[in-house]
Amino acid sequence: MSEVPVVAAKELHLSFGATTALSGASIAVEPGELVAVMGSSGSGKSSLLHCLAGLLAPDRGDVSFQGQAMRGLDDKANSALRMKKMGMVFQFGELVPELSLLENVALPLWLLSGDRQRADKAAQELLERFDIIDHRTHRPSEVSGGQLQRAAVARALVHSPEIVFADEPTGALDSTNAQLVMEALIGRAREQGTAVVMVTHESRLASYCDRDVIVADGQTVADAQSTP
Repeated sequence: MSEVPVVAAKELHLSFGATTALSGASIAVEPGELVAVMGSSGSGKSSLLHCLAGLLAPDRGDVSFQGQAMRGLDDKANSALRMKKMGMVFQFGELVPELSLLENVALPLWLLSGDRQRADKAAQELLERFDIIDHRTHRPSEVSGGQLQRAAVARALVHSPEIVFADEPTGALDSTNAQLVMEALIGRAREQGTAVVMVTHESRLASYCDRDVIVADGQTVADAQSTP
């Protein structure tokens, strides 16, 4: 294992008014590691994921990315870090409705490189790999939920990030499409050596990962190798 985790959190505390979301949660994710974050609804698992991705700032505790403390980053630096080094997949895809699937997938790499041709080529390769190339000109509203989520996974991976954060990425899908999305995400991540942190409540989906981290009452209460 690497001496420096790709992302690590120590003793995170976070509250929203009188509601406690995190109360001492800790986690470390190694480069290339696939981690399932599990727990009941309201346990704090999504809050933990959002703190790791820099979308939420904890009230107390520390988050570091490749050894660099994230607390000292201003909004611009935080956003730049997410754009360059991270990918995000949410439950409902969150694609730009006005853009085609190809344009949505290419967008992160296009913004980073300024090279539209390179970005389109990389996007087309992923759309073909994920068996949605025939829908490349369609907008998100014109495809099925499974196709949309595969496009969201492709968008998260197109710029070869260090880590992908996935928040219930198959929660709105049937079992067949959920399997297709997970195979696309995990297969490509393993090929690229990309770490994945995935929030899920389904043990079947967690079995794709290397390790399970259980969150309860805002704390990480168990951490073990995933059972195939």
